[in-house]
Amino acid sequence: MTYETIGLMAGTLTTASFLPQVWKIWKTRSARDLSWGMTGVFCVGVALWLVYGVLLGAPSIIIANAITFVLSLAICIMKYQFDQRDIGDPR
Repeated sequence: MTYETIGLMAGTLTTASFLPQVWKIWKTRSARDLSWGMTGVFCVGVALWLVYGVLLGAPSIIIANAITFVLSLAICIMKYQFDQRDIGDPR
């Protein structure tokens, strides 16, 4: 097993871990329990990992972090939209 294979396996698992969260936010139309601090810092961190992967020319890092960045950006967009909708909602 090569280093790149291990990297691809790790990237697949960590990226896939975001799918249930994205689905739950979409299905419930709520991201109220997610903090902006964690979400924002995570997006920036993933973007930096993506840049790092590009600089290294490492496909496993590039692929995993590109997909994870898209998923985390989707979470940010949904959080913003649903939080705006919920302003004034006393739930």
